[in-house]
Amino acid sequence: MLLESPWRTADFRTLFAATALSQLGTNVSYVAVPLIAVAALDASPGQVGALATLSTLAFLLIGLPAGAWVDRMRHRRLLVLADLARALSFASVPLAWWLDALTLGQLYAVVLLNGCASVFFDVASQSTLPQLVGREALVQANAAVVSLQAVSNVAGRGAGGGLVQLLGAPVAVLCAAAGYLASALQLTAIRHKEASPGFRGRSSLRRQVAEGLRHVFGNPELRALASTAALTNLGSQIVNTMLPILFVRELRLSAGVLGLYWAAGGVGLLLGARCARPLARRIGHGRILGLAGAVLAPAGLLVPLIGRGPWLWIAGAGWILAMFKTGMDNVLGVSLRQRMTADDLLGRMNATFRFVLTGALAVGAAVSGLIGELAGVRATLWVGGALLAVSFLPVFLSPVRTRRELPQQQAPAPSPVRKAAPQ
Repeated sequence: MLLESPWRTADFRTLFAATALSQLGTNVSYVAVPLIAVAALDASPGQVGALATLSTLAFLLIGLPAGAWVDRMRHRRLLVLADLARALSFASVPLAWWLDALTLGQLYAVVLLNGCASVFFDVASQSTLPQLVGREALVQANAAVVSLQAVSNVAGRGAGGGLVQLLGAPVAVLCAAAGYLASALQLTAIRHKEASPGFRGRSSLRRQVAEGLRHVFGNPELRALASTAALTNLGSQIVNTMLPILFVRELRLSAGVLGLYWAAGGVGLLLGARCARPLARRIGHGRILGLAGAVLAPAGLLVPLIGRGPWLWIAGAGWILAMFKTGMDNVLGVSLRQRMTADDLLGRMNATFRFVLTGALAVGAAVSGLIGELAGVRATLWVGGALLAVSFLPVFLSPVRTRRELPQQQAPAPSPVRKAAPQ
């Protein structure tokens, strides 16, 4: 029986609490790790770009097969193991610091391992949510999760900047590791009995990955959602990769101010997530995605104006508006794609989206470092701002813009009748 509110489900509350702890670790490390590289290891723009690239490269390397693996595995166990791996990898950073042995090479390895664990955590988390709350409660559940992520951006990145400034970056990274460890312990309290994974021996891994790709890219609405989100991630990552260098070296601002600037984006995400449901009810689920994108996305062109004094506030306002759009997209877009996907395809659908979206982050970080080295930080910010400004176009020009309601629940995908191929 489907529940009207996801909050009536104890396992959803448990997953929500664990996600809060995990998000704390993610956002504190988001601020602390690049600041260690810039301030302590004297990293260049290219090296900072490489660090950001490696943090998301795993989604390009293993993102697609991860979806098939998630569909074959118990989700709770996978979530716990992913959090433990992230806790251990980040705990190695302050240990090496205190032993005076920390290098950029170790930071590269840590963020790459953390990215691999995040692939499985993100895909498994989005795949288990419909099973915990039922599909009718997905919009409310996704709104709660995206709001949590936004609040975590505000609190976590603000706290990360404050911790770096007050106690030093190694202590901040240690706090991130503690957040992941606490999340893993919390996840062990989920009591939902998962159905046995239904893919063992049924078809080859390659065929299962191909099914997920066809499902996403063969559907014009899913394809448009993936394209818009990829452009948003590409633009925002190009901007974010250069911000530590801009704030610390060029503007001579503190780590705390950088954390507050990133936290302002979290405020935009939160407002967008909270407004998504009422606006969708009033205007239409797909209509508001197209309208909000056309109105808000061009605000990304204000971000490259960042500087001291009033320009910091003007650029901050542009960043908040761009993130408001992202918050709405995250709630309504994720709900739409979950409702358009059968349960036995959820892992592969989510992995395909994560491959595209987080792959865009990896590409954006690499492009940011390259442009930063060749043309400077300001030119890099203008490229990122321009991509943010046009990110709405795929959805605006697609059938999503005319959709008023979410689709009905999807039937399970048909099982292939061919003999399983060796893996």
